[in-house]
Amino acid sequence: MRIARFVVDSDPAFGVVQGNDGQEEVAVINGDPFFSGVQLTGVRHKLEDVRLLAPIIPRSKVVGIGRNYAEHAQELGNEVPPAPLMFLKPNTAVVGPGDPVILPSFSDQVSFEAELAVVIGRICKDVPPERVDEVIFGYTCANDFTARDVQKTDNQWARAKGFDTSCPIGPWIETELDTETLGVRGWLDGTLTQNGNTSDMIWGVKELVSYVSQAFTLLPGDLILTGTPAGVGLITDGQRYEIEIDGIGRLSNPVRR
Repeated sequence: MRIARFVVDSDPAFGVVQGNDGQEEVAVINGDPFFSGVQLTGVRHKLEDVRLLAPIIPRSKVVGIGRNYAEHAQELGNEVPPAPLMFLKPNTAVVGPGDPVILPSFSDQVSFEAELAVVIGRICKDVPPERVDEVIFGYTCANDFTARDVQKTDNQWARAKGFDTSCPIGPWIETELDTETLGVRGWLDGTLTQNGNTSDMIWGVKELVSYVSQAFTLLPGDLILTGTPAGVGLITDGQRYEIEIDGIGRLSNPVRR
């Protein structure tokens, strides 16, 4: 099931995206599916007639995982960490499909990072790996924009990873997905730059959610970014980065200075 958040006239709403091949419609949901479940209202819109928003604005946090693909760690001259390397992004970093990413004034070297994002569906803590499926609402595409120059000079990654608009997500949340062998691709102005697979992740989804939940109580709508494959690079004013993850869809965002 594809859960979207969208706007037609004024107030945002949730809906289920149904159909394929350019014939998609959005069936409107009554209330918030994270707390009320999926209750259809009977109202429908053509997908082309709505504006998609970030499918969720985390009520609490975005937890990123660094260097979870060996080739990506190597391309930046880093060792693979002995355990998942965590960092936080504030919820003000989150934007939706088509929204501009605003390059921060304090950086001249911002990089794109295509990632699979896990969306948490219920409050949880210390989740054993075998029960991780019980706390996941679904999955979406994410772009972990990173100020590389600031990442190198600061002692921690708050500015480099957490600046406003640094975390586009979308186009919707896919609630049923096998994450073992998903293609993760990214294009800079139409040129393929990243072409990885989740099978190359050092730590898989179950391990990551379990590990993160040992440190943080996870709340409905929290996001866990699972790392990026090799092929990252710099992006500049006027360019666009597009992500595609098998089984989910495409996320595209322009960059502005």
